[in-house]
Amino acid sequence: MPYEWTTAPEAPRQEMRLWPHQSLPARGFAAFVLATFTMILIPTFTLLGTTLLWGMLPFVLAAVGGIYVALQSNHRARQIEEVLTLDSDTAHLVHTTPKGEVKEWDCNRYWARVTKYEKDGPVPHYVTLSGHGREVEIGAFLSEEERISLYDDLARSLRRA
Repeated sequence: MPYEWTTAPEAPRQEMRLWPHQSLPARGFAAFVLATFTMILIPTFTLLGTTLLWGMLPFVLAAVGGIYVALQSNHRARQIEEVLTLDSDTAHLVHTTPKGEVKEWDCNRYWARVTKYEKDGPVPHYVTLSGHGREVEIGAFLSEEERISLYDDLARSLRRA
């Protein structure tokens, strides 16, 4: 599950870290690019020794380069992290965007409220935290089942205050 409590739920200070699911690890990325390059080269073996090979080679390299750039771009876009800290009297959320921008939200833990929008949000089971006059999203990058579980965990933790 791409979120975890880094401290025990019974501790006076709780911390939850959320991140998007990374389905393609570094080794898988390298294997996919290599396999793609190999599969594209198989038909070009018949062109060895001809001038047509040199005409095809730039397009083969452009295709592999395009796949590499697309996968790298997707990986950079998934570099999101959210850290929710629940102290005895405050709730503090730090959201780090893929560009490295940091957005923060905090409020009195007693007034913090977690809400789940079944169908009204941008994604099904949209989870938000509200308090101190603001409502912020949390875990929008998680899957539907993970957001449902996140809502239950947050509601349980905030009730413990």
